Amino acid sequence: MKVRWANRYAIGGQQLDSELAIGLTNDMLWTAASSAFPVLLASMVVGLLISVFQVVTQIQEMTLTFVPKMLAIVIVLWVFGPWMLYQLTNYAETLFRRIPDTF
Repeated sequence: MKVRWANRYAIGGQQLDSELAIGLTNDMLWTAASSAFPVLLASMVVGLLISVFQVVTQIQEMTLTFVPKMLAIVIVLWVFGPWMLYQLTNYAETLFRRIPDTF
């Protein structure tokens, strides 16, 4: 007798269906993207500005791109770090609170 995966892991009379898995994955991906966005934006803007500066002045120094990006990332993490941590902890709390209702 073959048993489907969803039926095998049914807990509390409710099956683990694909809607639940897709919803949880969607929430996780949006939380990760929104919390990573400030850092990615800052590094992209600083990299673009440094690249334009290098093209104009014809300076081809590798550390000229690396150090300002690192400084920008540290500043962004210092400014937006509490908000990013709040987003991640809020997602984790919501996920843990949904466990009794879901299963």
